[in-house]
Formats: sequence, structure tokens, C-alpha cells
Amino acid sequence: MMLRSSFLRLSLLFCITLFSFNSAIADEQSDLGKTLFKANCAQCHNRNMKDDLTGPALGGVRERWESEELLYAWIRNSSAVIAGGDAYAVELYNKWNKVVMNPFPNLSDEEIEAILVYVDCMYDGSCIPGGGASVAGNEGAVVVEESDNTLLFVTLFIILGILALVLARIISNLNHMARVKQGETDIERRTLTDLLTSKGVIGFVLFALIVLAGYTTVNNAINLGRQQGYKPDQPIKFSHVTHAGLHKIDCQYCHDGARRSKHSIIPATNTCMNCHKAIVKGSTYGTAEISKIFASIGWDPNEKKYIDNYDAMSEEEIEAIFTKWITDQYVADNNLSALDREGERVVKTQWEGIKNSLTNDAKTKIQGPIEWTRIHNLPDHAYFNHAQHVGVGKIECQECHGKVEKMEIVEQQAPLSMGWCINCHRQTEVKFSDNPYYESYEKYHEEMKEGKREKVTVEDIGGLECQKCHY
Repeated sequence: MMLRSSFLRLSLLFCITLFSFNSAIADEQSDLGKTLFKANCAQCHNRNMKDDLTGPALGGVRERWESEELLYAWIRNSSAVIAGGDAYAVELYNKWNKVVMNPFPNLSDEEIEAILVYVDCMYDGSCIPGGGASVAGNEGAVVVEESDNTLLFVTLFIILGILALVLARIISNLNHMARVKQGETDIERRTLTDLLTSKGVIGFVLFALIVLAGYTTVNNAINLGRQQGYKPDQPIKFSHVTHAGLHKIDCQYCHDGARRSKHSIIPATNTCMNCHKAIVKGSTYGTAEISKIFASIGWDPNEKKYIDNYDAMSEEEIEAIFTKWITDQYVADNNLSALDREGERVVKTQWEGIKNSLTNDAKTKIQGPIEWTRIHNLPDHAYFNHAQHVGVGKIECQECHGKVEKMEIVEQQAPLSMGWCINCHRQTEVKFSDNPYYESYEKYHEEMKEGKREKVTVEDIGGLECQKCHY
């Protein structure tokens, strides 16, 4: 009877512990707005809340609406607000090519407010790891946190494991006592080792490992290429702000494959040399970065010509050419008659930079193509054609890649998830009127002429068919 009471007390303790940890998990789920944003908004709106994506930047969205009631109504059903004639709603609808925002009629006021709080704190930078933002003035404020729950779950797993062992030990003792009471003799008590090596425990552990391995494999496969915010350092500090922003160089001048092939292509160094035969010093780094271009392709900036038999040259010969070039430019820029100590440091640093940027374990020679680090990458089972989107669909590069002309270091702006692509296909209006590619869709042309249809989306012409992307 005493053992049974002890067992019941332990069972009650176990349930209380589970309840306590469930409460802790509930507290950790206070980042409701972040979760809702990812589930409902992230496919179209940039997470930094400052740049446009498929949809407009959401930072400061509260101030742009006449009232929060109207904003809530817009989120739940934008078409109804547009039909009601609200001036800002109509202006927004026309500005974004009359693409209707997905309706979210099931979102409660609390959930919408949580999303808006998350938008605000991401916009003003108050969403920091371990910190949060709350809805001021609301009882039971919603807190938005950027937190890592790994430690919580590991602790929970350890405690549950210990409780499971304790309960298993108690059950084993109860079974032993029951068998003794029934008159059995020479019964050995099961040790902890016997318990841990039993078929049931081993089977459970194997099952758990298989499930964990499967989950990890599938999750990693799903996340392949989905590195939103990824911005690696490149071998050359190429500034899109300078090239695409300041000098207004068209994206397709360098990435000319975008309009005619599946890949947009990384420009060959020959493309860089179209300008840099004349522009030999950068506005920010002087000779440091442009010299890397010259060294990779074999351009002698001293003689202003390509070097004959460059591939056969030794590293010492190449070093002599570029240290002379860097030295002469430093002396001229600083009105010196000879190289000073600071100049010696600059020459050495820039030459080391050339070597480190153009060579690695696999590429031991300076000569040869620049090995840029790839940022955007889709898995092999997903087909994407740049020409179809840029050439036929007339999609601007910024709609997928963000405002690259404002990026010193290019980063992956879009999530590149399947849901993001599907959402875009559902919303993007096909430009029928001025595109001969769509002349074969006679039915849709007739319906638009007769007023039966206002627009045709990518979804209407098969943009959601599985084999279009996974053939």
C-alpha cells in the first residue's frame, strides 16, 4: 500500500512537472507575432520591414492608415476596403499593379496586433536576442522575442528522461514485489543496466534516432539555398552601391544571361575590363581591389596592355609587376619622391590581398577566373529560368533580389521557399497587352475584351502546375 501511494505521488509529481514545463514553453512562445508573420506575411514582405519585396515594406504601416480599425480590416480583406473607396487603399492597390493582397479573415485582433508589434520592433531595431517589445497599455501585453529555445528543450528532455528512469525503476520494483508475493523464489532484481539494455529501451532509442535522422535530413533538404540574410565576403570588395546605384549600370549589362538563359551568370572578368581599362583606381579602396581584377586576367596596368604568355609566368614575376604598379600610384598620390614606411606597408598589404583573394587550396595560381561565393542557389529538383521571368514576364531584378543597388555587400533578401514562389504566381498579373508571347491565349484575351476578366495571373496560365518547376 505504501509503495502504491509512493507511486501515485510520483505520478502526480510527474504530471505537475510536465504541466510546469508546458507553461514554460507557453511563456517562451510569446513571440507570437514573429510566428504569425512567418506563416502569413513573410512570403511577400521583407523581414527587415524597410525594403520592398513582392509586397511593400511594412515599417511604419500604422502611421500610413487613417485608423487601426481600417488597417485591421485591410489585413482581413483588402478587396472590401478597396471596394469601400478608401483613398489610401485605392492608391496602394494601383501602386502595386492592382495585385490583391491575400485575405486573412481568420486572424483575431490579438493576432493582428501581435504581427504589428513584431513589424514595429523589427523596423526600429528593438527586436534583439533575449529582448522584446510589448504592446504598451494592454493588460497581458504581447511580448515579441528573438530567442533560442534550444537550452529549454534540452533541459526538458533531460528531466523527462530522469523521470522516465525513476518511474521505470519503481515499476520494476513493484513487479518484483508482486512476483515475490505470488510465491516465486530466486528472483533477481533488475539492475539499471538491465533496464537500459532491455529490448524495449533499445527499440525505442533506435526508433527515436531514425525519426530524428529523418527529420534532420528532410529539414536540411527543405532549407537548401534558403539563407535569407546570407551575405558572405567576396574575394573582391565589389560595391553594387557604386556600380548599380551611383553609376546606374543596368543589372543585365553584367548579368547578361538573365534575359536569354536559365542562369543570370556571374560576369566574366572581360566584362569588368570594359570599364576598368580606363578606371584604374576605385573611389573607396584605390588600387587595392581593382588590381585583383588586373592580376586575375593578366592586364599590366603599368604598360596598359594584356601580358603575353601570362599563364606561364611565375608568382615572383607577377608580384614584380603589381608591386611596381602599387608603388608608383602611392608615390604619385602622396607627392613623394620615394616610397616611405607607410607606403611599404600598403604595397605589402595589397600584394598579400591579391594572393589571398585569387588563390586557395584548390586554385594555387593567381592567374585564372575570380572565384566568387555563390549567394542564391536553388536545389536541383527545382527548375527556375531567368529568361522566362526577366525576358517574358518582365519582372524587375529587385522583386526577387531586393534593392541590390543599395547593398554594399549583396545578401539573399527573399526566402526562396516554395510558398514564396507560389504566392508570387498567384498574385503576379501577366502583362498581356504588350507581350506577343501570350498571344496564343485567345480565351483570356477575349474575356478581357468582353469585360469578363480584369486580369490574368501566372496561376491562370499554369503557374501552379507541379511539373512546371518539378518536371
